[in-house]
Amino acid sequence: MAAISAAQVKELRERTGLGMMECKKALVAADGDMELAVSNLRKSSGLKAAKKAGRIASEGVVVTRIRPDGCRALILEVNSETDFVARDASFLAFVEQVADTALDSEAATVEELMRAHPELEAARQALVQKIGENIGVRRLARIETAGRVGSYVHSNRRLAALAELAGGSEELAREVAMHIAAVNPRVVRPADMPVAVLDEERAIFAAQAAESGKPPTIVEKMVAGRMRKFLAENSLTEQPFVKDPETTVGRLLAAGGAEINAFVRFEVGEGIEKVEEDFAAEVARQVAGAGA
Repeated sequence: MAAISAAQVKELRERTGLGMMECKKALVAADGDMELAVSNLRKSSGLKAAKKAGRIASEGVVVTRIRPDGCRALILEVNSETDFVARDASFLAFVEQVADTALDSEAATVEELMRAHPELEAARQALVQKIGENIGVRRLARIETAGRVGSYVHSNRRLAALAELAGGSEELAREVAMHIAAVNPRVVRPADMPVAVLDEERAIFAAQAAESGKPPTIVEKMVAGRMRKFLAENSLTEQPFVKDPETTVGRLLAAGGAEINAFVRFEVGEGIEKVEEDFAAEVARQVAGAGA
């Protein structure tokens, strides 16, 4: 059996990002063959990543990118299982790698991106192996424009937004993106609200107003007033600007010589159903099982 040197272990660690003992074991098993050790660790990494793939990853970060020419912008979410890992340097380096690759890629979805760039999947599996948590590139969105795009990422990296403007300045676009991240509008303008959403809200307001016992004409006016308020609260251009509630975003844009065409907002973990662990119930089940 070949003797394994510290230099070999160091090289394998640098190539795989794995721990010292795991690298030493791999080299011993490969009888000092570096390439075989790398190959075996990659296979092991894939197996471990597959085992962890079913675990819910609802923490993580969101990031944005804008190309220097300003014609393309990207927003991306990458997830981990815990907030602790979401702050890990290796995890954040992987996020940056994915974002940089995705910005220049023509892939429209995460699935297309990972197929077109297998090095990203290899890096993901290696990270799962190293960290011991499920890591996933969850979603991405792009804005392609001849106008101007502003981006905002909150300091905790859990909220981010892109805003596409026609006209205006880079600073204005960023201010609007910041507002979008903070206030979370549903649509750009009241006219953009889906009919199904309007019908649902109107039905709820009508049922609430009917309980007041007021005459039908008054109920109708109450419903109309509540619908106007709902649209004002959920349409970007009608919302009070977060940094100056005395003006609306629409007036802010008009004063800056701009109109907004579109926006995208990501929040880490939104829409992911988290499993709530009931520790007391788990202990009770274990006690009951022990006594059976």
